[in-house]
Amino acid sequence: MDLFEYQGKQYFARFGIPVSPGDKADTVDEAVAAAEAAGYPVVVKAQVQVGGRGKAGGIKLADNADEVRLHAGNILGMDIKGHVVHRVWVEHASDIDEEYYASFTLDRAAKKHLLMLSAQGGVEIEAVAESDPDAIVKLHIDPVVGLDVATARQAAVDAKIPERALDGTADILVKLYGCFTDGDCDLAEINPLILKPTGEVHALDAKVTLDSNAAFRHPEWAEYSATEVLDEREQLAKTHDLQYIGLDGTVGIIANGAGLAMSTLDVVNQVGGSAANFLDIGGGANADVMAAALEVINFDQNVKSIFINIFGGITRGEEVAKGIVEALSRVDLRAPIVIRLDGTNADQGREILANAGIPESKLRSEPTMLAAARSAVALAQN
Repeated sequence: MDLFEYQGKQYFARFGIPVSPGDKADTVDEAVAAAEAAGYPVVVKAQVQVGGRGKAGGIKLADNADEVRLHAGNILGMDIKGHVVHRVWVEHASDIDEEYYASFTLDRAAKKHLLMLSAQGGVEIEAVAESDPDAIVKLHIDPVVGLDVATARQAAVDAKIPERALDGTADILVKLYGCFTDGDCDLAEINPLILKPTGEVHALDAKVTLDSNAAFRHPEWAEYSATEVLDEREQLAKTHDLQYIGLDGTVGIIANGAGLAMSTLDVVNQVGGSAANFLDIGGGANADVMAAALEVINFDQNVKSIFINIFGGITRGEEVAKGIVEALSRVDLRAPIVIRLDGTNADQGREILANAGIPESKLRSEPTMLAAARSAVALAQN
């Protein structure tokens, strides 16, 4: 779950990370009130989950109430890369001497937490990695050991953070690591992390992604779910409790198990196609689950074919087949289905599908994952 900047800053504040005083605003009057409380000068910032806000005119400095009214009025309702601004964050403007970058995430290959730190902040870290990869310090952290101040300070030294900012940076890194681990984040990023003329180190921005698997430990996250930005397909999937992520391709994907679903996306790509989504139906493939999955896939107007990839373990092939047959009686599909069914009772499942009287123009079965992917891609392209 990705948080908006203002939510990320509020989350940081829980862990003692210094952020600018401010408040969210949904109207111009609320923006003025937030500015008065924060103290002028202030920055009015569009709250959308996309980069390039400043270049699009979504971040403006204001010295008085009239300027806040002007900027908030212009920013609210603005379209930034397809994201409409419904809310702004108004915070006290900070004086900046230098800008750094800091983040924590998980390196799955190393099975360790990863700190990335750079003295070059305020720009996309990908651009820094491409132009000057040595400017980024990468430090793996054993989750059992954690991060102490001494190690954090050495990382700051290695990143060529100036001497006068070392202690402040180390302090924030330890707190940011606490936010990342105790706060159950997938990503905790500050860009820029600023050095003020007074010598204070301060988080000027916040990018936080929460691990949804940990939501049971955080009832307070309910407020974030209410503001989560989902496209219409993802909203529909959420109502059916389906694990769905919308993509931009033309082959709709349904698979049982996250690993198989990701492999299916890869195979579709390898044979020249493009996936329209990730959809994992898990261990249940009864008629209700399959009908819900097909309804979500069918909602996407870009889908030209549907690839159902099932490997039965606990899920039995004949139950999957019955579910598909029943689902097809409920959902009027625009796109043809290609199914690869293997594993437990797969022969019985294929027999049920073959005897269901469904024309091949609507449903065809393939013996292997590769053959099914090629068939689905060919149908999508034709």
